[in-house]
Amino acid sequence: MNTTTVSQTDFAKSGMFTVATLQKAVAFAVLLLLVVFFSLMSPVFLSWSNAINIMTATSVNAVLGIACTLVIISAGIDLSVGTLMTFCSIIAGVLSINLGLPLWIGIPGALLSGAAVGACSGAIIAYLKIPPFIVTLGFMRALYGLNIVVTSAKPIYFDDQPKYSLISPDSSISALIPGLGIPNAVFVMVLLAIVAAIVLNRTILGRFIYALGSNEEAVRLSGVNVNIWKVGIYALSGMICGIAGLLLSSRLGSAQPAIGMGYELDAIAATVIGGTSLAGGRGTILGTIIGAFIISILSNGLTVLSVADEWKYVATGFILVTAVYVDMRLKYRG
Repeated sequence: MNTTTVSQTDFAKSGMFTVATLQKAVAFAVLLLLVVFFSLMSPVFLSWSNAINIMTATSVNAVLGIACTLVIISAGIDLSVGTLMTFCSIIAGVLSINLGLPLWIGIPGALLSGAAVGACSGAIIAYLKIPPFIVTLGFMRALYGLNIVVTSAKPIYFDDQPKYSLISPDSSISALIPGLGIPNAVFVMVLLAIVAAIVLNRTILGRFIYALGSNEEAVRLSGVNVNIWKVGIYALSGMICGIAGLLLSSRLGSAQPAIGMGYELDAIAATVIGGTSLAGGRGTILGTIIGAFIISILSNGLTVLSVADEWKYVATGFILVTAVYVDMRLKYRG
């Protein structure tokens, strides 16, 4: 990327800085309001065991949200993250259980399979010029069917791999601080969020992700191979979906072939609620984490208040539409 393009990208990022900061502030304020509201409505909500439940539920959605954030900032979309997450967990099960290979092969195999599928969808989008919505929708359906075929519609249990639970439900920190009980999945989420934030803000890949979302044609005219970078972004997103698959299957103790459908909606909702623009060019990892906690706290709080599950979807949909509207208004004012 030449100097002119870099300057334009930096200007675009700095010009939207106030908008992005304001959106994160609004999301964080909503998060605090939800915590206060549910705390006043039910003392159970403030219990430590319930806090553990919220953090555990947030970990998978937040990791998938990080995968979506990278793609959406680059002006793409990925509707296959839920079924891809399931596919990666199944690959881990096939390698570690069905084939009897050690975990140090099964876990990297799951991550590499996610990266490979992400690269395939990215290549189709980049080289065949098919809209990301259509490509990833097709991959979502294809992976769903493939998951059923590979497993014969039966779960793969990790009973023969007791150490697999170290990925998510076990709490390593309890050995240092007895009674704390924070599951390892939460630390995986935090570590991944830190690494992803560094990639976005301190590396050439992050610069290209923002640049593609801000003005892809300008990047192309500067001599950059846009197609290669798109493939790389989707491959990275796919590998992160693999991490989510490991977290979920470790928590459940099994790879469930039909569990991934619907997760993509929560992941995209968390990304948008956290301030990532669907038009591309703007977004932060911190905002996505806040958005994921908003969804988890809303769902958990309504459950604690014995509200029917149907209303959880209504509330989440309302917040999502509101977040998109706020994004449009702030972008216009910006």
